[in-house]
Amino acid sequence: LVETKVMMRITITITMTITMGFLHVMLQVPIATTAGIVAMPGCDDHCGNVSIPYPFGMTKGCYLNEDFIISCDKSSNPPRPYFGENLNVTKISVLEGQLHVLQFIAYDCYDKQNMRFYNQPWLKFSKFTISDKQNKFMAVGCDTYAIVRGFQLGNQVFTTGCMSICESIQNVRNGSCSGVGCCQISIPNGLRGVNLTLSSYKNHADVMDFNPCSYAFVVEQTEFNFSSNYFQDLRSITGFPVVVDWTIGEETCEVAHKNLTGSYACKSNNSHCSDPDNASGYRCSCKEGYQGNPYLDGGCQDLDECANRTLNTCKQTCHNIDGSYWCSCPKGYHGDGRTDGEGCVVDQAHVIKLAVGIAAGVTVVLVGSSWLYFGFKKRKLRRFRRKCFEQNGGRELEKKTTIFTEEELKKATTNYDDSRIMRRVGSGTVYKGELAEDKIVAIKKFKIVDESFTKEFINEVDVLSQINHRNVVKLLGCCLETKIPLLVFEFVNNRNLFQHIHNDSSEESSTLSWDKRLRIATETAGALSYLHSEASTIIIHGDVKSANILLDDQYTAKVSEFGVSMSVPLIDQAQLSTIVQGGSSAVIYLDPESVQTGKVTEKSDVYSFGIVLVELLTGRKEFSSDKSKARTLATLFLSSLKENRLSQVLEDYLVRDAGITEQLVAVANLAMRCLNVKGDERPTMKEVATELEGLRRKHPSINNEESTTQETESLPGEKSDVGTNTS
Repeated sequence: LVETKVMMRITITITMTITMGFLHVMLQVPIATTAGIVAMPGCDDHCGNVSIPYPFGMTKGCYLNEDFIISCDKSSNPPRPYFGENLNVTKISVLEGQLHVLQFIAYDCYDKQNMRFYNQPWLKFSKFTISDKQNKFMAVGCDTYAIVRGFQLGNQVFTTGCMSICESIQNVRNGSCSGVGCCQISIPNGLRGVNLTLSSYKNHADVMDFNPCSYAFVVEQTEFNFSSNYFQDLRSITGFPVVVDWTIGEETCEVAHKNLTGSYACKSNNSHCSDPDNASGYRCSCKEGYQGNPYLDGGCQDLDECANRTLNTCKQTCHNIDGSYWCSCPKGYHGDGRTDGEGCVVDQAHVIKLAVGIAAGVTVVLVGSSWLYFGFKKRKLRRFRRKCFEQNGGRELEKKTTIFTEEELKKATTNYDDSRIMRRVGSGTVYKGELAEDKIVAIKKFKIVDESFTKEFINEVDVLSQINHRNVVKLLGCCLETKIPLLVFEFVNNRNLFQHIHNDSSEESSTLSWDKRLRIATETAGALSYLHSEASTIIIHGDVKSANILLDDQYTAKVSEFGVSMSVPLIDQAQLSTIVQGGSSAVIYLDPESVQTGKVTEKSDVYSFGIVLVELLTGRKEFSSDKSKARTLATLFLSSLKENRLSQVLEDYLVRDAGITEQLVAVANLAMRCLNVKGDERPTMKEVATELEGLRRKHPSINNEESTTQETESLPGEKSDVGTNTS
């Protein structure tokens, strides 16, 4: 029987109520003891949620002897089983010969007045032993040394312990019980009792704020994971799980089996006896192939290995027999039928017959199904292509441009292989394609479509089909047979302006001379001017940015990406539609007036073009390198003009070329006018194009007759400042 004793300097009532969460977990552990009969006939086999298998029992005649009495507290909800006087039982295992109980926690606490609260719980069994394999002795605290005194078989006494010292809670590592905040030691086998004692070095004075108590306990090692939260919370838990090994009597199997009094406990005919290594007495278990309770007559019943694939090694068919099983092979096979043996080997004659039959059947099925399949697939493909054609605006678009087939474009792009990708744009991916007669084209494959896609697609084709300008990328046709339609453009192979301006390689960026930059700006402005005033209908691009200006081998500008453009008849200029920009261009290119009003006009393109001019002048990306000021590119540029320090923001090699100073200042002033917050005060694209064309004609590389003796001007920000025209 179990004896428990609690010594306290200040009386503290310790109850066995454990936290509901912890008890819930323990009660959910599956009972590993039995299948079939559990208790003696006519005896209760459960107390609450805990199974009570024989040799344990709750009433006279239901247990083997007084060492196995369990009391059931039915006043609790659910009822709780207890062993001895007050050890709450959470599980009894016949198979492993173990009893799981909740045991007291030793504590040693101090308050800020140095008042001590402590206990010294101890646990003693008359027959059973505390499992050395399942349990450990642990102590928790930062000013702690813990002592455990134990009693082994033959009343041998031993003493051991551990200590844990730490100065700060920051030194403690959760999950680790290695001496900092928590220490642990193994316990010896054959242990029948323990007495736990705690003490401290400084009465927790140095760690009172976070650790006023020390704790010690024997615990099932898999059920405790150290946390610094336990410095404060362990007093609310009055018990931890402990595993107790139980055996029958003090005799060995041999002696007990010869006992003529009939006290031998292994009652089942299909059971056998074993002597434990770490305790006196013996244990019973069912023989291999049987399961159940070996302590009951007829308690070990046949285990159907065939019902559970993990319990047998049959490859094909399993046959259960009493206490075992055997395996067989199906007709046409031979062997022992076991996965760990010969297995099932097919008979040669059976193989031939089976092969001939299968071949004949497969041939008939293949011929018939192939005819049906290809006919069905062909009809389905035709319907699908027709449906895509209609959804993608085919009836409207086939009148305006060339229609390519799906197969043509698949072949041209090697089925859209990644090696064919030229660039990725906001609305999709552009591939390099090779049509018949080695004609190179650019094929634009859109991203997954949404409800507004068809309108945007038809709009882009409609806009591009109206344009005939050398500086606008030419639309060659489209494909409407796929769910996501494709556009076919002329091939422009020298990347886009953004890549040339912002290339990380200084060698590459230096090839974009001022002459090329000025020509690109002039050609782009001319293209936008054409869209605004010379095309058959007014066309507002709506997405002007350096990434949408393509360059060919001669650095000729080609304006692209018309997906968000608007075309309006000239007679309806006063009724331009309103569109909301949905992130189609980078934020810095957006006209602030358009953002505020929601309306896009020709002057919106002028503002965006102004940003492109700033990029050409400065070689900078979206934001200032001065992250603390976090100013946009437009703000940075305009402030440099206002503060007469233009040279500080221009690209370095442009500043060093004194021969282009006049053009740099003029283009900077033009960019400033384009970036006017008020759209009405910005120039038109026609005015911008005219001014750039005039500047370009004055450039030395174009007009070699210009006097080389002209007085050299200085950029704003250099020693000889030149005033800027802000008109």
